[in-house]
Amino acid sequence: MNTYEELQERGLIAQVTDEELIRELINTGKACFYIGIDPTADSLHIGHFMTLCLMKRLQMAGNKPVCLVGGGTAMIGDPSGKTDMRKMMTKETIEHNVECIKKQVSRFIDFSDDKALLVNNADWLMDLNYIEMLREIGPHFNVNIMLRAECYKQRLEKGLSFLEFNYMIMQAYDFYILYQKYGCNLEFGGDDQWSNMLAGTELIRKKLGKDASAMTIPLLTNSEGVKMGKTVSGALWLDEEKTPVYDFFQYWRNVDDADVIKCLKMMTFIPVEEIKAMESWEGAELNKAKEILAFEVTKLVHGEEKASKALEAAKNIFSGGASENMPEVTLKDDDFKDGVIEFISVAVATGLYKSGSDARRTITQGGASVNKEKVTDIHKTYTRDDFKDEFIYQSGKKKFVRIKI
Repeated sequence: MNTYEELQERGLIAQVTDEELIRELINTGKACFYIGIDPTADSLHIGHFMTLCLMKRLQMAGNKPVCLVGGGTAMIGDPSGKTDMRKMMTKETIEHNVECIKKQVSRFIDFSDDKALLVNNADWLMDLNYIEMLREIGPHFNVNIMLRAECYKQRLEKGLSFLEFNYMIMQAYDFYILYQKYGCNLEFGGDDQWSNMLAGTELIRKKLGKDASAMTIPLLTNSEGVKMGKTVSGALWLDEEKTPVYDFFQYWRNVDDADVIKCLKMMTFIPVEEIKAMESWEGAELNKAKEILAFEVTKLVHGEEKASKALEAAKNIFSGGASENMPEVTLKDDDFKDGVIEFISVAVATGLYKSGSDARRTITQGGASVNKEKVTDIHKTYTRDDFKDEFIYQSGKKKFVRIKI
């Protein structure tokens, strides 16, 4: 199976501008493609992981990745998928985030011997002359067409700032520069970037009389239509300081039954034939497929050793035993009032709930336990001495946290 056809088989292609051209580029290893990542945080999340996996697949087939870190576009903020304007970040914060992202990307992409490039669009965007930019690029953008773009539609009623309105122009300009400077002939990203990507291909065609292509991958959603990679506490981060390895593993271990095969195809490098053989699995076999998914994704993000420890911890906990690899939370002195702490406060401290009311509801409905004993009294108190021995908080059947002081 050729590379492009495998991407189709895995469900990794949502839209393309010129399928015949893109198939030829990818299958012959002639694609010099780029993906843009804005440094809005000091860690990538699982949505970025999907694009990194795609970059890795294409690089393995002989194509050249260009990873563009948006140190310049982050000064504006992408309005796509946002109901409000992003919080403005300082230049120092953006630079810090850029360095963190560079390290994470290097774990997936081979940058040795000019096999890939990592560039920062701040290098050309920050020094632009406004009048020159308007004269060079402005005539090639039709405002009426821009306003019909999906990335702007949902913001028009509430209000779209002129600052954010410029984002499409900046992203298009990136592709224009990369095409001229590095021979970059293909851009890809999530489905929500389609309008911005088309703007880039059109700019290259109008300014240079050349053709460039764009390709999007689907935004990964679960069976209920909610974007995957979101936990009760926010995004599912690739940085283990933000999302512990065990929690990351458990997220994928607990995906909906209907999503297991889809995730295996899109997010692992297991041969398609092996994944297809799992499509008929049910019951215990389906749980095994989830375990394989969790291990493979965790291995890609955190390495095989940490993935193995997370798998071991999950098996030990499931069988009723404790595990040294279980997630831990440490209570501080100021968590105790007059030497005691209420159970509801312990529950909130675990980080398993999105709010205090969520924790309260779980407890009163009988969904919380300490050391395998159910606790339904939210006002039950504990002293420091109660935490000197093993104190395992359990929420539902599958979430465990060791509490220490």
